[in-house]
Amino acid sequence: MLDVSIVIVCMNRPDNLYPCLRSVISNTGVSYEILVVAYMFSDENYAKACADFPSVTFIRSDEIRGFSENNNLALRRAKGRFCFVLNDDTEFSTPVIDALVKDFDSLPDNAAIVSPRILNADGTLQLCGRPPYPAIYYALQQWHLHREPIDDTASKSPVTGNVYGTSNITGACFLIRTSVFESLGWFDERYFFTPEDIALSTLARERGYAVYVDAAQSITHKWKTTVSGISPCIRPAAVKGSLIFFGRRSRAERFLLSFAVWCAESTKRLKAWMRYKLHPSGENRIKWLSFRNISKEIFSNLTPKEIFIKYYNG
Repeated sequence: MLDVSIVIVCMNRPDNLYPCLRSVISNTGVSYEILVVAYMFSDENYAKACADFPSVTFIRSDEIRGFSENNNLALRRAKGRFCFVLNDDTEFSTPVIDALVKDFDSLPDNAAIVSPRILNADGTLQLCGRPPYPAIYYALQQWHLHREPIDDTASKSPVTGNVYGTSNITGACFLIRTSVFESLGWFDERYFFTPEDIALSTLARERGYAVYVDAAQSITHKWKTTVSGISPCIRPAAVKGSLIFFGRRSRAERFLLSFAVWCAESTKRLKAWMRYKLHPSGENRIKWLSFRNISKEIFSNLTPKEIFIKYYNG
């Protein structure tokens, strides 16, 4: 059996994918396979990628799908003992995958997930583990009254070596036992862009599994340089997904959370509209449309995917 199945989803961005693949191939010693979901690839880019990386298995995805659905296309074909889920806008220059696989040798039997530190493109810390994230934090964050800590290892003692217990992962990069992932039903496809990673971590912990971060291993995540121009479609779908997850315990909790977020997003919508009218620009228009669409869909009955398709087609 292979050690690791490496799963990458790429939305027609060879400029992201090629450096990512090269970093994996150059720095991985354990046995592995690479499964790339080529999402909305042009025929030209798909043919070139297949020719340039003949050892990689490419899976075409030409229908509208979210993060969960696209990853699951590949995950259900995984043959490795572990799955390494990786964003296409990431790179690393050390044997990160090898180190994470080795971590499991010294962790408790219920260890399910280990992630590395995530760095920004400038080398600063983006995330090192993630602490608990209750619904109240999500509501406060919409009002800019809460900021998620970026280092969950501070003031903690390691479980072993440089490996620390944590509560949540980020979907940008993590290693998970394939058998555990399958038992959890892979990624939850009710969500479209967020919060699949927190939902997966939460479910794993509720089932008795443990989540860890290896503070000695790092990857670079260039997310700030790859922000999509379709945020008026993405952001309302993401907010709806978050409301479904964080308000999952009761209808009352869901309503109160939705109302708090609606108030915050409506305020941002008004400010964005005024800024757009005073300083017309493509960027300001995108911001205004994003907040407008979010506030319109918070109390709608549409699913996150239906919301995305509605504005994408429109």
